[in-house]
Amino acid sequence: MDFSTDANAGTTGQMMYSWIRDLFPLNRSITGPDTRATLRYLQELLPGMTLHEVPTGTPAFDWSVPEEWSVRDAYILDESGRRVIDWRKHNLHLVGYSVPVNKEVTLEELQSHLHSLPEDPDAIPYVTSFYSRTWGFCLTHREREVLPPGRYRVVIDSQLSEGSLSYGEILLPGESEEEVLLSTYVCHPSLANNELSGPAVTAALGRWLLASSNRRLSYRIIFVPETIGAIVYLSRNLQDMRNRTIAGYVVTCVGDDRCYSLLTSRRGNTLADRVARYVLREHAGAFREYSFLERGSDERQYCSPGIDLPVASVMRSKYRCYPEYHTSRDNLELVTPEGLFGAFEALRRCLWTLEENRCYRATCLGEPQMSKRGLYPTTSKIGSASSVRAYMDLLAYADGETDLLALSECIGRPFRECVARARELAAAGLLEESTIDRRRYAI
Repeated sequence: MDFSTDANAGTTGQMMYSWIRDLFPLNRSITGPDTRATLRYLQELLPGMTLHEVPTGTPAFDWSVPEEWSVRDAYILDESGRRVIDWRKHNLHLVGYSVPVNKEVTLEELQSHLHSLPEDPDAIPYVTSFYSRTWGFCLTHREREVLPPGRYRVVIDSQLSEGSLSYGEILLPGESEEEVLLSTYVCHPSLANNELSGPAVTAALGRWLLASSNRRLSYRIIFVPETIGAIVYLSRNLQDMRNRTIAGYVVTCVGDDRCYSLLTSRRGNTLADRVARYVLREHAGAFREYSFLERGSDERQYCSPGIDLPVASVMRSKYRCYPEYHTSRDNLELVTPEGLFGAFEALRRCLWTLEENRCYRATCLGEPQMSKRGLYPTTSKIGSASSVRAYMDLLAYADGETDLLALSECIGRPFRECVARARELAAAGLLEESTIDRRRYAI
């Protein structure tokens, strides 16, 4: 696969940012028309992506697909008829999955249905109630503090009805049936980093993979509502995924330009974990690693007991760990083209490393005679062996059981150098690729 550095990083970053800007106003949730509209937009970016609809009530492990939720309008009027809270101005104002309401209430009763953040008084919080029938509004704490006593008209023109859960999927076959999973979610309303950065970077990776005609591995790229969408998807595809997945990444919170983060799989040392650690060290220098005990996204589902897929999460600032998380301050100013491109490059390097990570076995008993193959100086003198030390170290550890990533770390050489040297040794007949099922390195 082509791993040359993008000639214009700014163009790629700006492209992803433009997708986020287009999708930002939509009122996504775990179901509904704006989630569907988001998937159709992504489908235009990824020709071949299939959209699926799973009917309300469909069982999925311990869950079932909920009713579909849609909103036409939502607001609160004061006694003068002024909209003191208006969902049309910001869709975070309405608690997700609020039931229909049209009634007059006192301020005291209204307060029990309001949500704000005293510790962040100028931010609107993001609040949902997916599986409990209720209603509510969110507002800044400053706005809440100045609501005068009196009566208020509450109107929520929403609908909960038999419908479906929507998700998108694109399967990219390679030379091998061994498969890499890329999973991201499409279920939050106007949140730029926690929501839209993941689909934007995943779509860009998908376009890069589509343009690569010599894929060694196969790729499964999915856009699902978080939690329930991953559970539904697994319930329909688990056997294939168990048989084929050698590594996977949940792509979320990849839009800011702060730190890089890795949340490992439950096992902590799968192929996905090892590759991400190596790449983030090389790409970012420093990154923050979190254990599976600090999980919070769909790695919870992919790594759960009985499913046990080798899936980690690669992020910039981890969810729950940046101050704008799940508030109106997670907006188009928080994500940057540079931050998006950095995450794209980190994940692209992970995929390239997975593509090139192979097991080799030395074909010669004892050290081979390198000079007759043009791989060693014909005259031996002090220092002459240093130029071919990488060849010799590779051969010394090429036992057919150790993958190239582990081998590169063992001998202290960059992975890219080991890839190049291994190719030369294989061309000279001194290495052969092991036929060991690489899925054994996934766990």
